[in-house]
Amino acid sequence: MLPRAEHRAGDRAPRWQIYVPLGLYLLFTLVPFYWMLLFAVRPAGSSSLLPWPITFDHFDKVWTGLGFSVFFENSLLVGGASLVTTTVIALAGGYALARFRFRGKQVFLLAMLCTQFIPGAMMLIPLFEIFRSLQLINSLWSLVIAETVFQLPLSLILISGFIRNIPTELEEAAWVDGCGRLQAFRIVVLPLLRPALVAVGSFAFVHSWNNFLFALMFLNSQDKYTVPVGLSYTLGEYSTDFGALAAGGVIAAVPVVIVFAFIQRWLVQGFSAGAVKG
Repeated sequence: MLPRAEHRAGDRAPRWQIYVPLGLYLLFTLVPFYWMLLFAVRPAGSSSLLPWPITFDHFDKVWTGLGFSVFFENSLLVGGASLVTTTVIALAGGYALARFRFRGKQVFLLAMLCTQFIPGAMMLIPLFEIFRSLQLINSLWSLVIAETVFQLPLSLILISGFIRNIPTELEEAAWVDGCGRLQAFRIVVLPLLRPALVAVGSFAFVHSWNNFLFALMFLNSQDKYTVPVGLSYTLGEYSTDFGALAAGGVIAAVPVVIVFAFIQRWLVQGFSAGAVKG
């Protein structure tokens, strides 16, 4: 019988079996980003495969000429508002699902899961009629409401699963010390929910930032457009300004990359913890 150390060494896969697939995956993933960055900083008409000489004319064109500064601000407002509303409502609903017993709870969870199979395109006409009756057409609040509604089912399930993993004895100890339920939740449970809140909030922000269909349907004036709709204006009927399109794509990708660079640790922890129990 082999020693334990030798047995483990024999089971270890060769390095090339790890690095070759990872290298191919990175190549497949990063080449489109490099191509986009190349077109964004390469002078118009150039066919060089290297970004030299570097020009920022395309960024200046989309930021000031095409109004991307306004689109960017609108996307930030919609993303931030969707993040806050989705997180707050999912936090309250997730706590109720995890800690309380009530009639129809399983049916409610099943209904929440079933909504994830409904494409957003099927809801465009009903949502348009609702927002028109509420006079919310061409308002950024229509996007915030629609995004919150579509993000809530998954967010509720994630947060409720995370709260179930927090022992109820922690809250009971706070109750014994004189805290009410709300105070115990704020002092004991809420600090432990940071990974779940980061996961839910980041998912809501990124989805609302990238959503094109709702913004195209519910907004009809240029000063209310978001970044995805603004990108479509770089596509002409007979020609396409690839430099402006690539520069707009870089601008649209920067906030998402920054968000995930800072929250990736909490994001993975939140998704994995929320999926342990149902």
